[in-house]
Amino acid sequence: MELEALSRGRRRSHCCRELQLQEFPDKYVFSSLDPHFPDHGFSVGRSDGLLRQIHPEGEGDLDSGAPLPPPAKVYKIWGIGGIIRLIAGTYVLVITSQKEIGTYLGFSVYRVMSMKFLSCNEALKLSTSQEKRDEAYFMSLLRTVESTPGLYYSYEMDLTLNLQRACKLIEGRLHKPLWKQADPRFVWNRSLLEELIEAKLDAFVIPLFTLGFQTVQFNIEGFPAKLSLISRRCNRRLGTRMWRRGANLEGATANFIETEQLVEFNGLRSSFLQIRGSIPLLWEQIVDLSYKPRLNIIHHEETSKVVERHFHDLLQRYGDTIAVDLTDKHGDEGQLSRAYAAEVEKLQYVRYVSFDFHHICSKGNFDNLELLYNQIYETVESQGYFLVNADDDILLEQNGIVRANCIDCLDRTNVTQSYLAWKSLKLQLQRMGPFSSSECISTHIDIYEMFRILWAEHGDEISLEYAGTHALKGDLVRYGRQTVSGLIKDGMSALSRYYLNNFQDGIRQDALDLISGRYSIRRDGPSPFQLNGFESISYLPAASVLIVGGITMTTFTLNQAGRNAHHFVSSILCAGLAAGILALIKANGKQFCSRPRLCGLL
Repeated sequence: MELEALSRGRRRSHCCRELQLQEFPDKYVFSSLDPHFPDHGFSVGRSDGLLRQIHPEGEGDLDSGAPLPPPAKVYKIWGIGGIIRLIAGTYVLVITSQKEIGTYLGFSVYRVMSMKFLSCNEALKLSTSQEKRDEAYFMSLLRTVESTPGLYYSYEMDLTLNLQRACKLIEGRLHKPLWKQADPRFVWNRSLLEELIEAKLDAFVIPLFTLGFQTVQFNIEGFPAKLSLISRRCNRRLGTRMWRRGANLEGATANFIETEQLVEFNGLRSSFLQIRGSIPLLWEQIVDLSYKPRLNIIHHEETSKVVERHFHDLLQRYGDTIAVDLTDKHGDEGQLSRAYAAEVEKLQYVRYVSFDFHHICSKGNFDNLELLYNQIYETVESQGYFLVNADDDILLEQNGIVRANCIDCLDRTNVTQSYLAWKSLKLQLQRMGPFSSSECISTHIDIYEMFRILWAEHGDEISLEYAGTHALKGDLVRYGRQTVSGLIKDGMSALSRYYLNNFQDGIRQDALDLISGRYSIRRDGPSPFQLNGFESISYLPAASVLIVGGITMTTFTLNQAGRNAHHFVSSILCAGLAAGILALIKANGKQFCSRPRLCGLL
């Protein structure tokens, strides 16, 4: 059986596990140290960025055959994340350290711990001054990319396909390179791999996927079992919390994530899938220094088609969909929710369920999610889960999906998805044998605690990538209730989100647009950074100094006002200046925030 052979490791590696990087004055040379790929290598010119294969003997370039001089430096690296060409240079992304964090179907899974872009930009000295400034900004974006959290990969196993798809597509694909097996929606570095693929360097092409992989092992009645969570983030509308909202015209939504709960016990494997994604309308929430910027629905003639495209794609991939909307039913959220409901009701194959999480589960009353489950349990249980035995016989298939959303698709969504996963895990373990029909994981305290920690960490990883902080409401997942320490942690995370959203995420969004290929470098076009008005300069530091200075001078002169009428007039002038600067900042709040400079919102 092919899947059984797969899980036992009866096939060779698909990617080089270890590479030697040699640094020469004119080139970087990458050579395989993996015995599965002997004599594999290539070089990248440091002035022209051209890729050249290396002779099998490793003695010189394939084109010239000239012997290589001794390298200036030699490193060991763990993979190549891809190549990107900017205005005046080529940059190679390499994995400089990694950590094995578990296995998936018997194969090791690694987390990227650090990575670095190697510069091949010797030609930069021939560029114009504007090109040098543009290149410097693009290089700063690459440095932002180097610290991307939550990147995972395997040298032998495609991690982008869930178990059900992998089992049904297994024939004929095991011997293909990993990049050909992978679902392109979930390959984080898809755009960066194109040049390696064109050069037919399949052994060096490692698909990275972002967001999450957590796994725990435990015993049930003396028998080993394993529970894993795999989260795959879609790259079609990649971005940060405030700068990627809603859908684009093709129907791809922000923060779209497929989460797989995988249970392995006694030769059986069972998978339960859920998805999350931003409300698939055209809408935005532009930061303007306020704590909660206003939501704005973009009225567009294509709106109905956008919603239809989104859910038709889900139908083709997952089957009938339950759209669980967790947003508030008043204010801006209520307006957006009503618009969403009106569009979804036009689709026969989608069931829309509205659940005001903040109202119904107020004061941390996590148990009230039972009210939601009571509305949908018949459909959820009929959709089922996937189950395959040790002989690769498919026993059950999941024929539908629950799509959950709140505004961010982070905190409320994670609490709700963990609850549905808890319900499904009980059914999975009952079918697989270790639980009787009356048992539940809540009666196994150690297993239940592992389950909750797993989902809490899962929520943190998703939130770190999209919002830059840990998830809020994590206590509801870990403990089933809100704690004082959890409230303090949530408050700190909320403040961090405010700062990042307003003053950092514009740069992060540019970095994501650059490496995902959404923004194309135009070497012969105008600079994207020659802007006018407030957007050309950040006035926030100067304004902050003036505000603090104005308040300080006002306080000082007021203290002196009783001694001299002149000080009283000065205090009025200082107070007026401070108030004027505050009014200017408030009126132009959007201009003082970090804004993306490369791509529009849609």
